[in-house]
Amino acid sequence: MEVFRLVFSPIAVNTYIAACKTDDCAIIDCGCYDEKEFARLTRFIELKKLKPVLLLNTHCHLDHIFGNKFMLEKYNLRTFCNEKEKDNLINAPAYADFLGFSIDPPPEPEGYLSDGDIVKFGEITLKALFVPGHTSGSLAYYCEQESCIFTGDVIFAGGIGRTDLPGGNHNTLLTSIKDKILTLPPSTVIYSGHGPATTVGKELKHNPWLQ
Repeated sequence: MEVFRLVFSPIAVNTYIAACKTDDCAIIDCGCYDEKEFARLTRFIELKKLKPVLLLNTHCHLDHIFGNKFMLEKYNLRTFCNEKEKDNLINAPAYADFLGFSIDPPPEPEGYLSDGDIVKFGEITLKALFVPGHTSGSLAYYCEQESCIFTGDVIFAGGIGRTDLPGGNHNTLLTSIKDKILTLPPSTVIYSGHGPATTVGKELKHNPWLQ
């Protein structure tokens, strides 16, 4: 599996393209804010000769779902997320307006995932891990065969997600990180919602929030 990272929107969210050798790919947290950014994503997909077959959200804060409507219109894909993210989906237009952005009501999800659920694309298997704390329905997607995990805004290189928004809880977030992420092999690559990649081992040693 190859993992590509494109950064979109004024909030600088990471959109990941996880590509199988079959050329099927999953798009994780499509953050394209406008048509120009989405054109950049589609050009990249075409250049790599990939076929998007799966759309996933780690959570549904507006910066992570800006591109969901584009994905439905272009690739006929609706996202999968946790059911507890419904409020974030419903409230996204109002919250965007409050912050000076604009977003149409996001499409209804294709379905909802819970802890331990499996999703597949090509020859790749991802396991959904329920990691609340940043939001009430945050998920991480773990690929054991490729030793990597897509964590959204749960953990970053040297940091952790904010917990001052609706559904956030600091103690719950720390428990999620320690029970679901830091228990993975130290070599596991962490692909976060913002910023560079890191590893479980590095965060165990150096993340000041986890000492």
